[in-house]
Amino acid sequence: MTQQPYIFQNMAYSSAAATPSWFRKTFPDAGFYLPLLMIVLRAGLKAGKGLYDSEAWVRSSEEVVANLEASGCRIEATGMENFRTLEEPCIFIGNHMSTLETFVLPSIIQPWKDVTFVVKESLLKYPFFGKVLGSRKPIVVGRTNPREDLVAVMDGGNERLRAGRSIIIFPQSTRTPVFDPAHFNTIGVKLARKTGAPVIPIALKTDAWGNGEKLKDFGPITPSRTIHFEFGEPVHISGTGKEEHQHISDFIMSRLEAWGKEENALPR
Repeated sequence: MTQQPYIFQNMAYSSAAATPSWFRKTFPDAGFYLPLLMIVLRAGLKAGKGLYDSEAWVRSSEEVVANLEASGCRIEATGMENFRTLEEPCIFIGNHMSTLETFVLPSIIQPWKDVTFVVKESLLKYPFFGKVLGSRKPIVVGRTNPREDLVAVMDGGNERLRAGRSIIIFPQSTRTPVFDPAHFNTIGVKLARKTGAPVIPIALKTDAWGNGEKLKDFGPITPSRTIHFEFGEPVHISGTGKEEHQHISDFIMSRLEAWGKEENALPR
């Protein structure tokens, strides 16, 4: 059987124009979350049987992309050449705005770079979704003891990078639509410094999938907000890594400011 081409086949991606169904227009949250739950259910059942491989992960992620676009969301992704041209594994460091990036990044990165996440231990306890994440051999942190988390990332990161697997790290303490450099820690840069792996900065704007008040993973869906991913050029850490960390932070801040201006300039 001929393999279907990947959605993010090119070095840049822009969603085609789409008109959501009446149901999705009228009930954007239900129109998105009902199909999403089915995607997660199928993936979780497969992962629970040990049948969920990297290709399955990519295709599930692509289903989420299609679900977002069917809801009227637009995705813009650029800079993919910055990691596809790297021969060695790398460390992706980005801001963490919503649940969306955890679901979508596998379809952008995994076809070209075997990758996993640094994740909170609590995520592995989620029904079905926890099985999916666990099948990807993530680096697990508790987020209660910074020293233990640092050791887990240093040891687990070194092990995975040596095995040829790249790592996605969100150094913020929690998902937030506002990027605060003061809460953007240096754990990813420290790992890069220790291992010599290059860093690929990721700036992302994913507040089309909002954070909920009671259930953070199930926030409002706002299709009018364009979803952005931009991958920066590789950064190699030298010295203490302080300048490189500042460069990554500045890259994210500059892209968020530019996207914010673009959104504010759109007619209402």
